[in-house]
Amino acid sequence: MFQRLATGLITAATLATATPLLAQETLTADTVVATVNGTDITLGHMIMIRASLPEQYQQLPDDVLFTGILDQLIQQQALNNDPLATETRRVETAMANERRSLMASEVIRQIIMRDVTEAAVEALYAERYATAGEDAPLEYNASHILVETEEEAQRLSDEANTGVDFAELAREHSTGPSGPNGGALGWFAEGMMVPSFQEAVAAMAVGEVSDPVQTQFGWHVIRLNETRQQSAPEFEEVRDTLRGELEQQVVEGYIAAAAENAAVTRINPDDIDMSAISNVDLLDD
Repeated sequence: MFQRLATGLITAATLATATPLLAQETLTADTVVATVNGTDITLGHMIMIRASLPEQYQQLPDDVLFTGILDQLIQQQALNNDPLATETRRVETAMANERRSLMASEVIRQIIMRDVTEAAVEALYAERYATAGEDAPLEYNASHILVETEEEAQRLSDEANTGVDFAELAREHSTGPSGPNGGALGWFAEGMMVPSFQEAVAAMAVGEVSDPVQTQFGWHVIRLNETRQQSAPEFEEVRDTLRGELEQQVVEGYIAAAAENAAVTRINPDDIDMSAISNVDLLDD
């Protein structure tokens, strides 16, 4: 359908005019925009098509979309009135699936509107970042030197512990991408580094230089520069992320509950040839 609609939209781009005859305030979803063989096509029909277009068509101007969508609906209705238009098993089955999908989507839409409110997002923010402050997890600022062997790492650790500048050692010897920057890794929270590296950092005191630490990348000498308590981000920074999380929680929970409470019987997989789902010829019976 989208390919046919795209053709209509491209044609409409050269034909569309942009002077509306009806003001926005006079329009409703029931406003008739065309009649084909006695069947009305309404603005509501067009709105639903417009809302379901792929992203690449969403950016087209309204006048182009209007003309293209209306042409498409007129063509479809004309074909619906054709003597060859019969409700075959394929059509009936597809319509049943489409209705099932649309009704499920509508339930999900209403659940999100009901439960994922601004107040609910704000409450999740307060819960998520309630520990920010004195009890918040630590963030770490560290530098490291990455080399290939434990022996070289031990030698560099010893030099750093005797007063040789750590940043200079990193610039001269580190094979990691942070080497030219003196080995500086910046700030990171727990879980952002590989486990053995993170465990070593968490056990260190500020200003301490570690013994060699092995990871899959090689051998590290680490210097812990500073620690701080994690601070809560501003609400607007995480608002969309939290809303997405809440939507997922709400929808998954509602679907799970609906499926659990439904009276469901399933066919035993051993009682059917499961390759039958690829046999479209069955729809011609």
